[in-house]
Amino acid sequence: MRATAAVLLVLCLLALSHAWDCQEVVNIKNLMQIDAGLGQVVATDTSQIPYYLVGDEWIRLPGSLKHITVGPAGIWGVNKEDSIYKYVAGNWVQAAGLLKQLDAGGNQFMVGVNMDDTPFCLTSSATVGYKGPGSPTSWTRLPGAVKYYSCGPFGCWAVNKNDDIFLMILNQDCQNKGWSHIDGKLSMIEVATDGSVFGVNSSGDVFTRDGITASKPEGTGWRKVPMFLRMKHVTYDLEHLWVVSKSAVTMVCTP
Repeated sequence: MRATAAVLLVLCLLALSHAWDCQEVVNIKNLMQIDAGLGQVVATDTSQIPYYLVGDEWIRLPGSLKHITVGPAGIWGVNKEDSIYKYVAGNWVQAAGLLKQLDAGGNQFMVGVNMDDTPFCLTSSATVGYKGPGSPTSWTRLPGAVKYYSCGPFGCWAVNKNDDIFLMILNQDCQNKGWSHIDGKLSMIEVATDGSVFGVNSSGDVFTRDGITASKPEGTGWRKVPMFLRMKHVTYDLEHLWVVSKSAVTMVCTP
């Protein structure tokens, strides 16, 4: 009986592990962070080189960035000094402010956090119309303290220094009603263009949030996504789950 139970357990685990078909991305190495949105994929490596994916080829972008994001607000990034840039006509143009991480996945508005874990929001009119120095960039300070922040069509998700998870509903003018605490613990979190939410915990386990809709933006619960490696970063777009392991191996997974 014990042997039979063990075999059934192994078969069950194997079935779960094949819920996603994951393939190593062999033509890019040592990624630090990756972001996908609106059919586009961008990334930075451990040397802070930014990339843009065209077909199967990773095109090196100019400059040096530690974090890059793509979404309805455009392509934005921050460098090692926390300076903020938007990608405009093939070049990076600097914007006012200092952030350590930012996200362009909201409804054309931008969010980010600074070195003190203070969250900020930039209105859609400012992000879409930004052309470079001289364009208005009035950042709205938001309540609370979070270390990682990401937005989608149904809400914005964030985690704090204790890996606690929070949800905030924001509009294009950065108006909000504060944070709602969500169960669980995650070290980073990303929201997709379709509203899907994925995150990674401190142990390198990947989770997704079930039941998210416009009428129930908080969803219904967390579901573990089986992975063979311990992960540090995740992003999702158009049924492609991109993950970067703690050993800097990049994989793309499909259902």
